Amino acid sequence: MARLIVVTGIPASGKTTVAAALAQRSTRAVVVDGDTIRAMVVSGYVDMARDPSEEALRQLRLRYQASLAVAHVYLQAGFDVVFNDNVLGPLLDELPGLVPCDQFHLVVLNPGPEVIRDRDREREKTAYTAENGSFDWLREVLANETPRLGLWLDTSHQTPDESADVIIAKLDESLISTNIIRSGRWPRSGS
Repeated sequence: MARLIVVTGIPASGKTTVAAALAQRSTRAVVVDGDTIRAMVVSGYVDMARDPSEEALRQLRLRYQASLAVAHVYLQAGFDVVFNDNVLGPLLDELPGLVPCDQFHLVVLNPGPEVIRDRDREREKTAYTAENGSFDWLREVLANETPRLGLWLDTSHQTPDESADVIIAKLDESLISTNIIRSGRWPRSGS
């Protein structure tokens, strides 16, 4: 049975590289990258901010829906799918309602702030610039507003391959059943 693994965390937490490493551990797998879906919007894009507009939130939800629609196509064809994006705060509560299967794996990458800064400096697409700030507020959202669901990993001292190995070894800890949504037992933020 094909499985869906959702990898989330703040920018520069290693989502893209860990997602690729996870997919390589499967016989048939696809990576669905939220940044790639976001780049499909060629005009009218509204970026997220500390106090996002309704349009920014609407576009973020559209990105999740589009990503999971692509994931659904590949899951139906028997491919494992690793979806990586910034799914944080109360929006994580909405994710199970969008997922196209009865269960999925949720992995939250949570390296330390120094590691985030170093990783961001070393990559081509720098998230933390003078225009958009340090994104320390996203660390606050992750720490204080994101439900403690799935498998949370401090990957500060791991390579992407080591992180993928830990995720595979602890995959049972990351399992989320979407059936609990229908029963009304889904834990909400702050619960």
